[in-house]
Amino acid sequence: MHFSIRSRLSVSLRAGLLAALLSVSVQAAPLPAPARAEIDALLARLAASGCQFKRNGAWHTADAAQQHLRRKLDHLVDKGWVTSAEQFIERAATRSSVSGAAYEVRCGNLPPVASGLWLRSELERLRVVRTD
Repeated sequence: MHFSIRSRLSVSLRAGLLAALLSVSVQAAPLPAPARAEIDALLARLAASGCQFKRNGAWHTADAAQQHLRRKLDHLVDKGWVTSAEQFIERAATRSSVSGAAYEVRCGNLPPVASGLWLRSELERLRVVRTD
């Protein structure tokens, strides 16, 4: 009898603890201002590049790509899953979250390159300009 009361109490405590944990609102950390500025500048460069962006088998304008990536960024920020430009590139701008297909960037007559490579290169350029 002592065991069943203890067992019931234990189950009740676990259930209460679980309910309390589930009811706690998890607040996603905001994107740090320096990271936001870098990502915004990176997306502006993409939009102004005149390049094309391939996602899910179709080529899109750079401006359409920038809009698409901004929506993905907003989703990641809402979840607290991105805190740097590098994380943004890796988690939002390298492949489709639906199909898993890699994104590519094609500028002029140059062969397409992986979007992550193109974006990391542009990020480096942004940082060099900012430190000069």
